[in-house]
Amino acid sequence: MVVPEKVQLHPLVLLSVVDHYNRVAKDTRKRVIGVLLGEVSKGVVDVSNSFAVPFEEDDHDPSIWFLDHSYLDIMFKMFKKVNAREKVVGWYSTGPKLKESDLDVHELISRFCETTPVLVICEVEPKEIGLPFTAYAAVDEVREDGTEKAQKVFVSVPTEVGQTEAEEIGVEHLLRDVKDATVSTLSTDVAAKLQALRGLKSRLREIQEYMSMVMDGTLPVNHGIMELLQDIFNLLPNMNVEALAKSLAVKSNDMMQVIYLSSLIRSILALHKLIDNKEARLWKEKEAKTKAFEAAEEVEKKKKKEAEDKENAKPDESGKKA
Repeated sequence: MVVPEKVQLHPLVLLSVVDHYNRVAKDTRKRVIGVLLGEVSKGVVDVSNSFAVPFEEDDHDPSIWFLDHSYLDIMFKMFKKVNAREKVVGWYSTGPKLKESDLDVHELISRFCETTPVLVICEVEPKEIGLPFTAYAAVDEVREDGTEKAQKVFVSVPTEVGQTEAEEIGVEHLLRDVKDATVSTLSTDVAAKLQALRGLKSRLREIQEYMSMVMDGTLPVNHGIMELLQDIFNLLPNMNVEALAKSLAVKSNDMMQVIYLSSLIRSILALHKLIDNKEARLWKEKEAKTKAFEAAEEVEKKKKKEAEDKENAKPDESGKKA
């Protein structure tokens, strides 16, 4: 069987895996396993659906495990009635890493597959930035000296997220509900850049560890990986070119100038607002003093009027007595 060139995983499959894990193995060290359904076309495995399978394994002895393949057969027949084009293309596990029994489980799942099955390990609680799943396919490894028999090993397969128009609309609505509307666009962009830089840092650390292990003789030289690393190095810009260094410096200076002007404008607006607040406070204090003065004058006028009324009332009273 030919190893697939790429694995496309739909969002529905990722949501199903997370739901399966939360229902069965949340807050435990167990993993869950299920079957992947989809189609294979031109070396691309399109995984569009999945279903869970009962699975148990011994924590102390990884070679002891149980997978209900009769349940798998019944469920696949039911799914085939709904969509006859979907076939078993592999299986998924919540790992989060490969285990010793995975080759045996892979051999069992391959009985239900017409093509090379794939293993997709989904990290339900990812700790690194990037796609939360990795795909593998089993191939026969033969030593160059021929001293040992060929044995199955897992090789990594490129992965990507594929989606139909309906799935894209559903995911957009889901993200719209999850997104925090109080967070500004600038802070969101900065957080995204920070996450991307952390992801790049982790990948560079992995490359460094791999190269160190190859230099120490712990791992053999893999020419495919070396070619990919050489391609990465070839894509790096040559900073020794004067024109490139000058253009980068100009762009950096332009960005810093924009940031400086933005800080100045923000400071001026803050000072203007402070002056406005101070003027408003003084105006309110002046109005309060004016009102208090007017109220005091009104009280004085009332007192004077009352005194005048009393004085005018005294002669009238003396005239009546006479």
